[in-house]
Amino acid sequence: WDFDNAIKTSTSLDLPKGEKEQQEAIEHIDEVQNEIDRLNEQASEEILKVEQKYNKLRQPFFQKRSELIAKIPNFWVTTFVNHPQVSALLGEEDEEALHYLTRVEVTEFEDIKSGYRIDFYFDENPYFENKVLSKEFHLNESGDPSSKSTEIKWKSGKDLTKRSSQTQNKAGRKRQHEEPESFFTWFTDHSDAGADELGEVIKDDLWPNPLQYYLVPDMDDEEGEGEEDDDDDEEEEGLEDFDEEGDEDEGR
Repeated sequence: WDFDNAIKTSTSLDLPKGEKEQQEAIEHIDEVQNEIDRLNEQASEEILKVEQKYNKLRQPFFQKRSELIAKIPNFWVTTFVNHPQVSALLGEEDEEALHYLTRVEVTEFEDIKSGYRIDFYFDENPYFENKVLSKEFHLNESGDPSSKSTEIKWKSGKDLTKRSSQTQNKAGRKRQHEEPESFFTWFTDHSDAGADELGEVIKDDLWPNPLQYYLVPDMDDEEGEGEEDDDDDEEEEGLEDFDEEGDEDEGR
């Protein structure tokens, strides 16, 4: 039973107009659709201009935020560790290296639609010589995505991407894989720039509001508090029972 064809057949039989009128109607629908498409394209162009305008307006606030973040030790590594998707990519030594991360910046290219760049600024550290590591994502006119990044100048014996495994950071934390690849392999992976989840997460989730992830409470602390609350409840119940027994004794 072909439902769509049955509808079309019954509709054409019910129509008083002939095939010519139907064909004309289809042509008119096509013309109207073209107008709708033209307006959609125009809307996209205007939305893009608004985005460009507000990107410029946001810049001084991003700058001010970076200056304030610089006053908080380990802000970015804490933010990364507290983000579920990013933390799944971090091994223990990645986290050690990220303790030297002092600033993160995301810059969308001026026309926005052609791509963006993420810059990671590091203090002097025992892992690599670079002060800045960057990764750029480009979308050319034909829509083909590509990426390029800084070559990491690892110090002798410190290349985290060549270590076959890294011990897990916290015994209680759940990982997608028992031995995650190094976070830093992301800088050398250009295999599928159009589906770079980490780049998108940093640009669209972490960068707009990193504070919400920095302030995520430590689950271990929360669990500890919960256990204490349970103990308090049990103690209170015990006291209540004791008081009731005392009252009964007095009544006797």
